[in-house]
Amino acid sequence: MLISYNWLKSYVDFDLSPEALAVLLTDSGLEVESLEKYESIRGGLRGVVTGHVLNCEAHPKADRLTLTRVDTGDGEPLPIVCGAPNVKPGQKVLVALEGTTLYFNKEELTIKAVKIRGAESRGMICAEDELGLGDSHDGIMVLAEDTPVGIPAAELFDVYEDWIYEIGLTPNRIDAASHIGAARDIVSVINHQKKKRELSIKWPDTSHFKSDNEKLTIPVTIEDTEACPRYSSLTISGVTVKESPEWLKQKLKAIGQKPINNVVDVTNYVLQEVGQPLHAFDVAAIEGNKVVVRKPVKNTVFETLDEEELKLTGHDLMICNAKDSMCMGGILGGIKSGVTEKTTDIFLESACFDPVTIRKSAKHHGIKTEASFRFERGSDPEITLYALKRAALLIKEVAGGEISSRISDIYPGKRNPVELDLHVEDVNRLIGSQIPIEEIRFILEDLDFEILSDNGRLLHVSVPSYRVDVTRTADVVEEVLRIYGYNNVEIPGKMNASIVISPKPDKELLQNMVADLLSARGFNEIMNNSLTKEAYYTKHNFRPERLVHIVNPLSQDLNVMRQTLLFGGLESLVYNLNRKVHDMKLYEFGNTYFRDSEKPGVALPPYIEQPCLAMFMTGRSHMENWYVQDKVHTFFDLKDAAFAVLNKMGISSDLITIRQDASEFPFAFYSALFVNDRQIGKIGKVNPKVLKDFDLKQDVFYGELDWEGILTIGSGKTLVFKEVPRFPAVRRDLALLLNSDISFSDIETIASQTEQKLLKEINLFDVYQDEKLGKNKKSYAVSFLFQADKTLTDKEVDKVMNKLTKAFEQKLSAAIR
Repeated sequence: MLISYNWLKSYVDFDLSPEALAVLLTDSGLEVESLEKYESIRGGLRGVVTGHVLNCEAHPKADRLTLTRVDTGDGEPLPIVCGAPNVKPGQKVLVALEGTTLYFNKEELTIKAVKIRGAESRGMICAEDELGLGDSHDGIMVLAEDTPVGIPAAELFDVYEDWIYEIGLTPNRIDAASHIGAARDIVSVINHQKKKRELSIKWPDTSHFKSDNEKLTIPVTIEDTEACPRYSSLTISGVTVKESPEWLKQKLKAIGQKPINNVVDVTNYVLQEVGQPLHAFDVAAIEGNKVVVRKPVKNTVFETLDEEELKLTGHDLMICNAKDSMCMGGILGGIKSGVTEKTTDIFLESACFDPVTIRKSAKHHGIKTEASFRFERGSDPEITLYALKRAALLIKEVAGGEISSRISDIYPGKRNPVELDLHVEDVNRLIGSQIPIEEIRFILEDLDFEILSDNGRLLHVSVPSYRVDVTRTADVVEEVLRIYGYNNVEIPGKMNASIVISPKPDKELLQNMVADLLSARGFNEIMNNSLTKEAYYTKHNFRPERLVHIVNPLSQDLNVMRQTLLFGGLESLVYNLNRKVHDMKLYEFGNTYFRDSEKPGVALPPYIEQPCLAMFMTGRSHMENWYVQDKVHTFFDLKDAAFAVLNKMGISSDLITIRQDASEFPFAFYSALFVNDRQIGKIGKVNPKVLKDFDLKQDVFYGELDWEGILTIGSGKTLVFKEVPRFPAVRRDLALLLNSDISFSDIETIASQTEQKLLKEINLFDVYQDEKLGKNKKSYAVSFLFQADKTLTDKEVDKVMNKLTKAFEQKLSAAIR
């Protein structure tokens, strides 16, 4: 939000410099993010003076240049080479002296003493566009003959200067979204610093307001008083809509507002002054000579000022005439009812709207305006009449006309002010400093809090209506602290700490441990939004009935909470692929969300939040180089990474059961990982149909592990020391001819069940498939490692191998090659 130094000075008689005021505002809670000088003419015409052209003669070496001598009122006339065709002796002109910086065509030009084709030039006679006084570049700017010589151009053209503060306004401080609002804090802080009420706000006077006649009365009806608790209005007839006077335009331009016409500019001016949005309607557009505040039926079409057609939701509050909608209440005007140069009579609105209603409509239609910004956060219902009177008087001043009706003020349910008890002990405890009750009372009264009762230890206070954010005792304490000064709270000489016993296992520590493991294996961590688009789930019929919908989504792309980390990861892959990064290994820790009425969540039934770990692989498995053959990521690379994570968490591979399946969304094929019949994850290749939706043309391997389940299972595992074996291990290899549907995990399971004492390790080191082996046949070369607390003999090993061979033949129909 932009605040003007000059505006503030007109309301509060302070003597602070712009820089000092910036410090004061920041210390009081209105953080100044930037302070910039504003000039109606960039550069402020500094270094530019009026001059008198004494003589002119042609340049001997250039046909289009003229040698002039110009009196600038400072001693000897200046020689200036001029290229303008209209320069003549006797003219009064504007001269940029040496060292002056001009801003022309978005570039800076510093005037220096130079020689042009051999002729000395010690200044520049300027055209109006070179000074920012107009757009013409046909020739130099010629002033009136009676213009004094040597006076600064800034005085002649009345350059408007100001200092503009950009305030980082927090959502709760909507009371400060105006110049009067910021002035309240300035007054309170300075009075507190001086320990006396020296300053007060000079409110613009509206005491002389009165109706000129009642010849144009327009009745108002409110059909929804919850959405519109107060609506004040009046009419002004005989106005002349035209360009605003210079003072009004300059004040609006200084704070980034674009002048439109005198009537609209007044409503914007009052908005910036007191924070109350206003709207002016052309009376000619009010059919039926009445105004109705209501919510039209769903799908009613409304055309905005921007010529955009909106379909109303049935919950949008509209300002209507007897037939049509004229304005989206508190948000945006309509194209037919706006004030134009043809307007002669206006209907002026000053209302208070329900924040929730305005916020829902603004979010749904994607509209943000100065008015909606304020109404969404809560407006002061008690300011509507003052703002209406102020605007009406200003419109009469700049546009003429007569106030042609009494003020219509519909306020069916007057709001009672919030009343709170404030214990002095609570104030001092929360602030951490001992503040006398007299000082607390002084601060609150300066902030317009009414002290209803005071017993020396307890203040019963009434909150001003414009402080819609103050609803608790802690809010009042914050107000005291803002004005007392954060920097005035002493830093204690000692620091107190408490011993915190962390629950075991330490989930954050374990997550960081696994993150370090994956990062060391070449993975990069990603973090995606928990909000995603519903279309991902409905298109593929991926459990749409379990989606958690957002009530007021920011957009249709963020309207549900994710059930899987897959789609966010694919978006990350696409983002990087579009930037020529083709080889990636990514991982993400994140929560997924489900709606399940049969399994209600603990904190917020029937919603379930489940932590997950996702891993993605695509492209080459190593960087491109000349001495290693290209190798792309495969399913087994992903399996290796998943098992490394599980082993790190204390879940060894012998505890994991693998169940394979050909296809299940979103996989083309996958393996489900189980520990004691509990599924702890899935790893597989992403279905090409899913990849096509993201325009991904290379294979992607994806794994999603149940992080909560892994923590539960892994938390019971402890590290056990084992002595290094003293006796050597014995290896035997076996070539098995198997049916193609048998997996290595089947061999592992049977071998582990058959020999549990001596068998220490099983490894698949070769796979061979050929038509010569037979239809649907394959050959596995498997190694077996045996070890005991003694040196094993060949006889003992052969006996175990015979047992294994028979088990494979009987259970897998295997043949030994």
